[in-house]
Amino acid sequence: MLSATAAAVALVAGTLVGATTAQAAAPPPPSIAALGDSISQAFDACGYKACPTYSWSTGSVASVNSHASRLRAAGATSLAVTNNSVVGAVAAALPAQAQLAVAQRAQYVTIQIGANDACTTTVAGMTPTAAFEASVLAAITAVNTGQPTAKIFVASIPNLKRMWEVSKGKAGARLVWAAGRICQSMLAKPTSTAAADVARRDQVQARANEFNAALARVCTPARNCTFDGNAVANYVFTSSQISVLDYFHPSIAGQAKIAEITWPLTPYGAP
Repeated sequence: MLSATAAAVALVAGTLVGATTAQAAAPPPPSIAALGDSISQAFDACGYKACPTYSWSTGSVASVNSHASRLRAAGATSLAVTNNSVVGAVAAALPAQAQLAVAQRAQYVTIQIGANDACTTTVAGMTPTAAFEASVLAAITAVNTGQPTAKIFVASIPNLKRMWEVSKGKAGARLVWAAGRICQSMLAKPTSTAAADVARRDQVQARANEFNAALARVCTPARNCTFDGNAVANYVFTSSQISVLDYFHPSIAGQAKIAEITWPLTPYGAP
């Protein structure tokens, strides 16, 4: 027999599941703000630069069909759009970005952060999981406090090891990764099968997995916050969905795929 506490938890869980199943899509908000790093800036999607018009979150290019584009199609014809994400940002920068979203009175805030916390020069330089979690908590709390009615969507970190696997055999990728010093914690010695290098890559991916678990822990109990359930982390990106400029960031097709797989999970994309 369930204890009183367990029964109460089960009742609440069942109620929430039922409510979620029956819930219709929320009315589109008047404003959206993106927080995060180069992924939300669509870095290297249209050249060696940030390409925010191709962003999965706030982009305006039709082929991407971003969250912003979908909100407009749902009726938010005067949608105010801001992209506060920054190329190279780590989780420690997220609270300041959240404060910007509050000042902008954003009613829908997307967050994707963590790749740069794992993509460091060395494994030792990766952000500790506890510090990462504290930064994300501070950011979500800032939005909850400053804009209590704003809805927050948190996207998981793509599988970094998958990005390595897709392109490690390409000479161009190996050249760019070495010359640009891209994510060396994962991408150094990309063809090496030495035990130390295999272990290093596994350690980096394990930290990214820890970050995703932290995103879920922070978002799930927060007001109006939805985590993607590792939809992005579990998605198996193909070669065409990765930029041929750095063989690591999502291409235009990759940005479109992130928008596609995350949109149904948002309060606005519910069936």
